[in-house]
Amino acid sequence: MAMTKVFKSGNSMAVRLPASFNAVPGTPVEVREEQGRWIVESLANAKPKKIDLTGIWGSIPGLKQLTPDERTLEERDLPWHLLNRNG
Repeated sequence: MAMTKVFKSGNSMAVRLPASFNAVPGTPVEVREEQGRWIVESLANAKPKKIDLTGIWGSIPGLKQLTPDERTLEERDLPWHLLNRNG
C-alpha cells in the first residue's frame, strides 16, 4: 500500500498517484465515495458514452434528415485576409 496526501490545485483538491501505480497521464478515472472511503477507478477500458437522440427525432416540427446532397458544401472563396490581424 502506498501513501499520499490530498493537496489543493487551483479551486480543486487533488491526489498524486505514486509512480509505482504506473498510471498513464490522461487516463480517465471515476472518483466516488463509498461509506467514507474514496475510490479512484481507472476507466481506460470503458467504452465511450454515446448520446441517444431517438427521443428528439420528431419533437421539432419541420425537422427532417439531411439528404447526402445537402451534406456537401460548395467550394467558395472566403476573405481569409480579413482574419489576419497582423497584416
